[in-house]
Amino acid sequence: MEELRARKAFICDMDGVIYHGNRLLPGVFGFVAWLKKEEKAFLFLTNSSAKTPRELREKMLRLGLNLEEDHFYTSALATAAFLSQQCPGGSAFVIGEAGITNALYNAGFSMNDTNPDYVVVSESSMYNYEKLEHAVNLVLNGAKLIGTNPDLTGPIEKGITPATGALIAPIELATGSKAYFIGKPNPLMMRHALKRLGCRREDTVIIGDRMDTDVIAGIEAEITTVLVLSGVTKREDLSRFAYRPRYILNGVGDIVG
Repeated sequence: MEELRARKAFICDMDGVIYHGNRLLPGVFGFVAWLKKEEKAFLFLTNSSAKTPRELREKMLRLGLNLEEDHFYTSALATAAFLSQQCPGGSAFVIGEAGITNALYNAGFSMNDTNPDYVVVSESSMYNYEKLEHAVNLVLNGAKLIGTNPDLTGPIEKGITPATGALIAPIELATGSKAYFIGKPNPLMMRHALKRLGCRREDTVIIGDRMDTDVIAGIEAEITTVLVLSGVTKREDLSRFAYRPRYILNGVGDIVG
């Protein structure tokens, strides 16, 4: 544990690590206080692309944690950064919420439902057949298909909800095009996070509750991995995977004792 505490930077998943729905998880107050006291670099990294950093900050405030916006990094921001490098000043047809549209606008992209460079899909309560049909035809006409993350489901208070991977699948099937996903486990998002932190991977830890996104993303980016059992993964699930995290903890509170 001393080796873990000695790291300079911490990348933390959010749902299942920091909170579940609208409930802060045990030990989080002490963990965040420790990060600040020890002057650690830290970033809350989420595959969700629905909320902006400002909205995430406001949610954490409601839960009792006061954090600046620059401590949050989403798959929407990573997607916008990637597309702005690939096609500066490009355009996109977006199925998604404020998180992805704001990120794309801020990266210099325009919204275009006629002849966009990209069709970008993220989780959205506004998903409907009309948008699906339009996205299919735009892709068939040459737009590139992008998903903010590959997650098939996301947690909600009542159970689960279809996430980006599930929403983009009909477009892939109808067009024969394979989407490119930016969020975890794509190591690209991890490299973006390291740049935001200004730290080397050797000095950094990633903490998550999912083997198939958080842990594999850390392994592929060569960042030390910590699996917490406060989210979706249980200890008995580990035998199903061909890889293992470096550390397994009950929750983030274990780090500070």
